[in-house]
Amino acid sequence: MSDDLAERLERLEMHIAHQDQAIEDMNSVILDQREEITRLTRRLDKMHGRMIDLEDHMPAPEAKKPPHW
Repeated sequence: MSDDLAERLERLEMHIAHQDQAIEDMNSVILDQREEITRLTRRLDKMHGRMIDLEDHMPAPEAKKPPHW
């Protein structure tokens, strides 16, 4: 194999290695984000349930006319 071809092959292998590392880094970030989204979704659902409970136990608003009527 010629030196030029060997050099090109080595550059391609290095390029692929860098791309593999970038893909692994991005995958790690995506997994962390998925966990955070899942945690926040659970928290939002819990807060939504609490809000519905509070609304169910609140007295109905009075239908009074304002004093200027």
